[in-house]
Amino acid sequence: MKKHIALALMACASLGMYAVDLGTATVTGSIQSDMLVPQQDEAIGTEYTGDFNTNTYLTLNVHSQYISAGLRGEFLEFPLPGFEDDFKGWGIPHFFVTGNVANTEITAGTFYEQFGSGFVLYGYEERSLGVDNAILGGRIKTSIIPGVRLKALGGIQRHYWEWTDAAIWGADVEMGFDEWFKPLAENNIRLMLGASYVSRHEGDEVIYATPQYRLNLPANVGAFDARLKFGVGGFDLLAEYAYKANDPTASNGYIYKPGQVAMLSASYSQRGLSFFVQAKRSDNFAFRTERSADPVSSSCYINYLPAFSYQHTYALAALYPYATQLMGEWAFQGEFRYKFPRKTALGGKYGTDLVLRGSLIYDIERNFVDGNLSNAPMGKYGVMGSNGYTSNFFGMGDLFYAEAGIEISKKLTKDFKMTAMYMFQKYNKSVIEGEGGMIDSHIIVLDGKYQISKKVTARMELQYLNTKQDQGDWLYGLVEVSVLPYLMFTVADMWNVGDTNIHYYQALVTGTYGSHRLQAGYVRTRAGYNCAGGVCRYIPATRGVQISYSYNF
Repeated sequence: MKKHIALALMACASLGMYAVDLGTATVTGSIQSDMLVPQQDEAIGTEYTGDFNTNTYLTLNVHSQYISAGLRGEFLEFPLPGFEDDFKGWGIPHFFVTGNVANTEITAGTFYEQFGSGFVLYGYEERSLGVDNAILGGRIKTSIIPGVRLKALGGIQRHYWEWTDAAIWGADVEMGFDEWFKPLAENNIRLMLGASYVSRHEGDEVIYATPQYRLNLPANVGAFDARLKFGVGGFDLLAEYAYKANDPTASNGYIYKPGQVAMLSASYSQRGLSFFVQAKRSDNFAFRTERSADPVSSSCYINYLPAFSYQHTYALAALYPYATQLMGEWAFQGEFRYKFPRKTALGGKYGTDLVLRGSLIYDIERNFVDGNLSNAPMGKYGVMGSNGYTSNFFGMGDLFYAEAGIEISKKLTKDFKMTAMYMFQKYNKSVIEGEGGMIDSHIIVLDGKYQISKKVTARMELQYLNTKQDQGDWLYGLVEVSVLPYLMFTVADMWNVGDTNIHYYQALVTGTYGSHRLQAGYVRTRAGYNCAGGVCRYIPATRGVQISYSYNF
């Protein structure tokens, strides 16, 4: 059977090499393959993962006026390091058919969906993290009533190469009042109300709080979300609240306390100026399709809580990334951007861009309650089988994470642009990674870009991280030369000048031609957490030849 699937995928890949137009139907898709020829390196602690590793994906879609269909094949029989325990295997886990008629879309098969900010439902794929919580089932989306958008869905969720036994269903509605009342639209006033409901149905399990008492587990756990969006001119405001019924799981130590999330976000933007501020409080809101799922795993999550920390792209600024604590946190985030105009004292000849940003995240306050069952174990979040704890809404506990930074970008000459950044960071490694204590770090980044000619650009980064904790100080350097439109050469080194004196380096060549992109080189990478949007995955150290190929058609 697998041989037939492989032949079918190869045939489809060959077909996709030509942007095929079949009358009123069009075939599109993509190929992505990340490969590694690994080498052993005792100094950085690499593990043997075979002589060749690859994560390869092939997506094919057919579009017509009223019907669309698609599938995705995945080959991870020899997966990249860090994916062996979960995604090893191959097959076609994604397939769908969608019909579109009269402002209504009906889908059968696998799909991703999001309600509101994702507090009660957020389906997505992030391959670098090994996250894929697609739903297999049915979905309907309609806007047949002007100003009203409705969604309803039901199905089971992907759990690596299996599907969960538990089922989820839900519905979402959003009403845009500015589409109903002309005076609102005429004055650029935006007003939207939204509401969502999601329920998980899971069979019973035999879980004992004590040798004498078995837990009475709820078969159905419901969660709802309500939100208000208001905007006028360049100002926008979002207020959102979500509630989840009692949901004893491995994540919360099988306590029966309900969960809550509240978020308030405000932003303003005009030419040359923008800012946003956000506050969020979450409490016991890990919502999963399998109650016994490993708390450390990123699988089986129905929902998503965004991290209120900046997604850094500079290597040392991202060395200690924050992971959202779904069991509870008080989080604040803000950013201010301003462009000093040209031909002013601070703007100079070409203008100057200024960015100020900061984050502050604490644990919530917890007051543990007595359990009703004698001899029941006491966990991190209270006595198993009890309501766990109470919490003052405004009460805060230990510091999880904090950062404050400034970034200045300025074009110094016609051909040279410079960016300088400073950031102070406090990172509670014990909470986020399990051990390590609080790490205080100061990070400095200098990034220069020089236009050598119309086709050749050179960019250089110099970064320094200073800390007295963990492994001590780090240095990072990068040189990148782009030759338009086809080639880019990159050499980089991340050097621990503190405790280990180890270099983590890479030398890469990237070529692009049309929709093809090929990157090849030699790399040595450190073990650590790869994070995106507050979701993290531990990736072991690697060394060897790295090849990456992608093609969109």
